[in-house]
Amino acid sequence: MSRRHDHALLAALLALAVAVSGGIYLGVAADEGHTERPHAGRSAPRSAAPVSAGTWVSSWSASPAAAEPGTAPGTGRGGLAGRSLRNVVHTSAGGTQARITLSNLYGQQPLTITHATIALAAGSGEAAAVPESMRRVTFGGAGRAVVPAGQQLISDPVELRVPHDSDVLVTTYSPTGAGPVTHHPRARQISYAAVGDHAAGTTGAAYTEQVEAWRYLTALDVLSDESDGTVVVFGDSLTDGAMSTVGANRRWPDVLSDRIREAVAAGTADVPRHSVVNQGISGNRLLSDGLGRPADNPSGLGRFARDVLGRTDVEVVVIDLGVNDILRHPGTADPDRILTGLRTLVDQAHARGVRVIGATLMPFHGHGGYTDAREEVRRQINAEIRAGRVFDAVTDFDRAVRDPYDPRRFRPDYDSGDHLHPSDRGYARMADSFDLTSLSGSAPAEL
Repeated sequence: MSRRHDHALLAALLALAVAVSGGIYLGVAADEGHTERPHAGRSAPRSAAPVSAGTWVSSWSASPAAAEPGTAPGTGRGGLAGRSLRNVVHTSAGGTQARITLSNLYGQQPLTITHATIALAAGSGEAAAVPESMRRVTFGGAGRAVVPAGQQLISDPVELRVPHDSDVLVTTYSPTGAGPVTHHPRARQISYAAVGDHAAGTTGAAYTEQVEAWRYLTALDVLSDESDGTVVVFGDSLTDGAMSTVGANRRWPDVLSDRIREAVAAGTADVPRHSVVNQGISGNRLLSDGLGRPADNPSGLGRFARDVLGRTDVEVVVIDLGVNDILRHPGTADPDRILTGLRTLVDQAHARGVRVIGATLMPFHGHGGYTDAREEVRRQINAEIRAGRVFDAVTDFDRAVRDPYDPRRFRPDYDSGDHLHPSDRGYARMADSFDLTSLSGSAPAEL
């Protein structure tokens, strides 16, 4: 415990910096949580549902990660004006109503949406919709919405039976666009675009443009009759699912969601009825932002309040972050600084009553960034995590995927080939090693 006390001052400074930046982010024009969140009982037009039993949970989400290149004002694709953007998202929990969140975090001007729809996909990963599921989405009772630069907008609830473990199409049309476009790249899911207003189109024939990214859309919530809360998985490319099969939903949080649902259906004791959403960003670091203002790839410390605590009915957060601080930024490759940053996140979660499960950092020997010194940093961080001095509970991904003959590297069949990211089998192993009963329990008042 002496190491933690030695770094109390650094923790306090980090917490103060996050609180100040969070206050700016929340209160001015840079945050995702500025707009009042609707509830099940509010009055709404015909597209919105009446009061219904259930719990609002996050069924899918993705962190706004960056400004899409080539979409700034004045460029040929500025704001993707005059296009229908059809995002394909995969649900964790099912429900009887749905609502969406649109983000204009990186936009330099207001984003005007004149047509938005939600529908069930006709097939896995398809742009075609089940015709009878097509619904118009409204915002404050209107079909037209304006999302101010740097802010978000949450829709009215729409009556639609959304199945769990299914693909949903969320489409927006803007006649004018607003660049740069806020997006989440490297999504491991193909989404679509069409020239003109085809938001209500069900055949998908107009959607000839494809992109491996989610645009503007950052959340799909459902009024669920099968889930009581949300688990948020917070991390980098290892959570985002880098190198997993595109369109197959084989990221480890996807597999974890399936395991929870199967365990609950089987009546397994001490496994809560929770949805799982993925707030990973490829290349993300705990301590350092990317370039730009607002920053592309914002630090874990800077985005935690928005991407975790701002999600709907979050009960548990699983944190798997720190490898990029070791590999990409020599100045922060200090185990004490990284551990202090992780403890700062834990303190913020506990202040909101959120339980925190932490992952050990996985091996990366054979990757171009490997050095013996960096391996020692990873080893020291993992020792503190395993000793129970950081999180409420631990999932030991390092032990799950490492080569028993050389613990510095992945077991060959769990390695995607780049010696940093798991294969599909490796992601499945991560999820299978997760103790589902660790999701139960409340956050302690003090760690």
